[in-house]
Amino acid sequence: MAHVELNQSVGAKYSRIYAFGAARGDLTVTNDDIAGPIESSDEWIRQRTGVITRMRASKDVTASDLATAAANEAIAKAGIDPSQLDAVLISTISNTVQTPSMAALVADRVGANPAAAYDISAACAGYAYGIAQADSFIRTGLAHYVLVIGAEKLSDYAKPTDRSISFLLGDGAGAAVVGPSDYAGISPTVWGSDGSKWDSIGMDHTLAEYREGNGEVEWPMLRQDGQTVFRWAVWEMAKVAAQALEKAGITSDQLAAFIPHQANMRIIDEFAKQLKLPESVVIARDIATTGNTSAASIPLASHKLLSEHPELSGGLALQIGFGAGLVFGAQVIVLP
Repeated sequence: MAHVELNQSVGAKYSRIYAFGAARGDLTVTNDDIAGPIESSDEWIRQRTGVITRMRASKDVTASDLATAAANEAIAKAGIDPSQLDAVLISTISNTVQTPSMAALVADRVGANPAAAYDISAACAGYAYGIAQADSFIRTGLAHYVLVIGAEKLSDYAKPTDRSISFLLGDGAGAAVVGPSDYAGISPTVWGSDGSKWDSIGMDHTLAEYREGNGEVEWPMLRQDGQTVFRWAVWEMAKVAAQALEKAGITSDQLAAFIPHQANMRIIDEFAKQLKLPESVVIARDIATTGNTSAASIPLASHKLLSEHPELSGGLALQIGFGAGLVFGAQVIVLP
């Protein structure tokens, strides 16, 4: 059979993030509000995690509502029409149903039909995964503009008596519009997984156990092995962050900002030490007042950083996500 040459699409040489959007839960939950059931205190939670308050959403607000609000802001700031979006990617573990995707719903709500739409299940690394995919879509010609969202309502999975992770969790969504660029605005991504630690972060029951438990098994809620996760994050993720700088062809003193997943303030501080970040690098510490919002934490922290430090616009930021799986993703971006 004769070999037939197929058409191959070619996209822009580079991509960049045009704008961010953000939506946080409408309720401020203090440490005192949640310390009782875990027999803890405001002081203990602050010392262990750096969290002072976390933002959570009212009962009638869903993760898709937060995603829609964040997306609308990002699209407006990017100065594009939503109909120009070719793909909508949402990283989430908070969809209210197993299927269909949250992305298809949000794409319709923001006016992006008939954009390709799907969810990414990569927990706290999911936003970095989404940025990596958006970058490749644009440079291969698969898409011209891509909307990447991290959206979570983790309060739905926060067990009041859990001392391992629940007191950290918040609700919110962060969105980024990615499009073509005449300069490199997103570096090569370092990403991967370590399934040997699959059980380190996850649910305390499976859906099957809940279904078959005849009322004796509670709805699955989040839990983690804190020590395993802390050690892995501090030692292994610092190496990944260093690799991302190397792939970007820069050194830490060229960074304007460092935006890690907002998992725990102690992890963030240890990162800064290991990466030998100079004083000039602004470090995102959104966890103090927002809490850990999993896939939403990096774009939420990015949005806040730019609103508080507009002079960072155009500077380089190293972002790294890591979490359940265990999975990780990191890249250097030019801040919009």
